[in-house]
Amino acid sequence: MAVTFDQEKKVFTLQTKNATYQMLVSSYQHLIHVYYGAKIGSMELSYLIRGINRGFSGNPYEGGNDRGYSLDTYPQEYSTFGMGDYRSSCLQAENPDGSQVTELLYVSHKIYDGKYALEGLPAVWAEESEAQTLEIVLKDQATDLEVTLLYGVLEDYDVITRACRIKNGNQDAVYLNRALTACLDFTTDHFDVISFYGKHNMERIMQRRNVCHGKVLIDSTRGTSSHHENPFMIICGRDAGEEYGECYGASFVYSGNFMAQVEVDQVNQTRFTMGINADGFRYKLEPGDVFTTPEVILSFSTNGLGTLSGNFHKLYMDHLIRSKFKKQRRPVLINNWEATEFEFEEDTLVSIADSAKDLGIELFVMDDGWFGTRNHDLSGLGDWFVNKTKLPSGVTGLAKKINNLGMKFGIWIEPEMVNEDSDLFRNHPEWCMRIPGRKPNLERFQLVLDISRQDVRDYLFETIGKILDEANVEYVKWDMNRNFADVWSALLPKDRQGEVCHRYVLGLYDMMEKFVTKYPDILFEGCSGGGGRFDAGMLYYMPQIWCSDDTDAIERIRIQYGTSFGYPISTVGAHVSVSPNQQTGRSTPLETRGTVAMAGTFGYELDVRTLDEEEREAVRQQIQFFKENYDLIQYGTYYRLSNPEENRDYAAWQFVNEDGSKSLFSIVVLHSYANPALFRVRVKGLKPDSFYKVNDEDRIYEGSALMNAGINIPLVNGDYQSFNFAIKEI
Repeated sequence: MAVTFDQEKKVFTLQTKNATYQMLVSSYQHLIHVYYGAKIGSMELSYLIRGINRGFSGNPYEGGNDRGYSLDTYPQEYSTFGMGDYRSSCLQAENPDGSQVTELLYVSHKIYDGKYALEGLPAVWAEESEAQTLEIVLKDQATDLEVTLLYGVLEDYDVITRACRIKNGNQDAVYLNRALTACLDFTTDHFDVISFYGKHNMERIMQRRNVCHGKVLIDSTRGTSSHHENPFMIICGRDAGEEYGECYGASFVYSGNFMAQVEVDQVNQTRFTMGINADGFRYKLEPGDVFTTPEVILSFSTNGLGTLSGNFHKLYMDHLIRSKFKKQRRPVLINNWEATEFEFEEDTLVSIADSAKDLGIELFVMDDGWFGTRNHDLSGLGDWFVNKTKLPSGVTGLAKKINNLGMKFGIWIEPEMVNEDSDLFRNHPEWCMRIPGRKPNLERFQLVLDISRQDVRDYLFETIGKILDEANVEYVKWDMNRNFADVWSALLPKDRQGEVCHRYVLGLYDMMEKFVTKYPDILFEGCSGGGGRFDAGMLYYMPQIWCSDDTDAIERIRIQYGTSFGYPISTVGAHVSVSPNQQTGRSTPLETRGTVAMAGTFGYELDVRTLDEEEREAVRQQIQFFKENYDLIQYGTYYRLSNPEENRDYAAWQFVNEDGSKSLFSIVVLHSYANPALFRVRVKGLKPDSFYKVNDEDRIYEGSALMNAGINIPLVNGDYQSFNFAIKEI
C-alpha cells in the first residue's frame, strides 16, 4: 500500500519507490509534518517531533501548561495565519466577523485507489492501479471553514501530488486572502535553493543560492507564470550535484500568478510554501462554496539533480500530457515569422513552403499577420477572419496549396488579446480588462481580453473554430504577448475583483479544453512571447511549448539547460534560425544551430530560399539525422554533462535509450584558444560491461571506459563548433 494510517498512533505514511512522507495528528488534533526523505520501513517516526519552551512562541489554549507545544515551532502540514505560527502561512481567511484567524483541526480522512481529479484545473492523472489518494479533512471549529487536503501518491514515479479544497461551512461569506497549496517544513537550514529566473528572450536561467534567515521568494504577478520566474523550484543539500545528494523538487501545475517561498525561522528550521500568489488575490466564498487550489507536484531523490529531473520528465510524459502527439513522431516544421514578419502574401508563403519541402521539412506554419487588418502590431487582434488582401484563397485555399506540395499546414493565433484598432474592440470594449475612468496600460498595443467571461470564450471558440473547421489545419501555435495590468472585469462586483486573475486562468483552461477535445488531431504548441508561460499547467493541454523567442543557438544552450531541470525535452520548442541571428547578431555555424535545436522538438525559423546549395544539403542531412534519432532524443533519458553557468569552454548533453544500448552525445565548443588545452567528457547511462562503437569508428570501447575515462573532444579552429557522437552497443 502506498498510503497507510496507524490508527493507534494517528500517523499517516505515504510510500513511493524511494521515498517516505509521514505526518501525524497531534494530541491537540493539529496535523503535524513528521518526515519527507529517503525511504524507511514501516516504522512510525513520531519520536522526531520534539518541543521546548521558547520565548514568545505561544501555545494552544487546550495545552494548558504544555509550553513545549507551539505552532510557531512545530512542523506544520498546512500552515494557517493568526493562531501563533508566525512563519509563512498557506491559508489566510477573512471571517464574517472581520477576524483573520484560522485553526485547522483533524476531523476525518479516507484512502482510496486511483488519483483525485480537480474540477476545472489541470492535474496529474492515473489509473486506479497506478496511484492512491489520501484525503484529510480539517476544520476550524469556530467558523466551520473546512479544508480537505489531497495527496496523490504515484509510487513508481517517486511522486506525491498535493492540492486542497476549501469549503465555507458558515452562514455568511468568507474571503480568502491567501490560499496556497503546499507547505513543507524541515528541521534544518542546510539547504540550497535552485530557481529559474529570466526575461523575454532569456528564460529559465538556473540560479543556486544558500538558504538563510529570512525569506527567498520567487513569484509572478504578471497574469502568467512569466518569463521572469518559473513555477518550479528545487531544495537540495549544499553538496548535491547531478549524480549525488538529496534533492526535493516542486512544480506548480498552474499558468497564472504564483509564489514559491523558502523561509528559515528563528531556530534554523526551513519552510517551503507554494501556490497562487497572494498579491492582488481575494476570493469570496459564499456559504457552501468550495475553492480548489491548483496542484503541486513533489518529488524526492537521494541521487542528485539528474534523477530528480528524470522523475519529472517521466511523470509528465506518462501522467500529465494527454495529447496523442506525446508518443507520435511530430513533423519537422518551418515557421515564416523570422523570414517575413508581417510582410507577406499568399505566393510568398507558398514559395517558402515549396523550397522547404525540397529539404525534407514536413509542416509549414503561417505566423502572425493573416487575419483582420493585421499588417503590423497596431491593429487586427481579435478579428479572427481572413485578410483576403494577403490571402486571396483564404486559409482554406492556402492550406490546399501547401497540402498539394505534400506538406502539412499550421497557423498562429493569439486568442487572449485585442487591439483597440479592431472590430472586436469597437463592438465590445467591455470585453477587455480596462478599469473605467483610467487610461489602460499598453504592451505591444494590446489589451487583454477578459476570458473569465463565458461570452468572450464563446466568441473565440466560434470564430477560430470556424477557421479550423474549414481549413485543413494540423498545427496551431497559441501565443500570448503581454502581461496583465489594469486587472478588472465588468461582470464582477467590486468585492470580487480580487478573483479576476484566477478566474482568467480557469477560463483559459476551459477554452483550451474545448479546443483540444474538439480537435484532437491538431498538434497544439503553447507560446507566450516565447517561454513566458512554460509550465506544467500548459503541458496538460499542449504537448510542447515554444521555449524562447531567442533563437540564437549559443543563448539557447543556457535557456534549454535551465528548462531541462523540470521539463522533458519533447516539450521544448526549438528551431534553427538565420545567421547572423536576428536577436543577438551572433554568427554561428549551421551545424551548431542544428545540434542545439535537436535538443528539442526541432524545426526551422528562416527563409530557406536564401540558402546556398551547400547549406541546403546540410539541412537535408540534419533532418535525416534527427529523424533517425527521433525516439532517442524525444523519449530517451536526458543527461546534463556540463553547466553553462560555470563552464565557459563547452556545453555538453546526452540522450540514452531505456536499455543503455544506444546513446547520442552532443557538445558545443564555446571558445577556441591558441595553444589549447585538451579535454574529454565522461558520458553516462551506458552498461559498464558492454562494448560500444562511437560514430561507427573501428575502435571498440567498453562502457565503463566511456563513462569513467571519457571521450576525446576534437581540437577546433573557431568558436561555436559542435560535434555529435552516436554511441551504439555491439
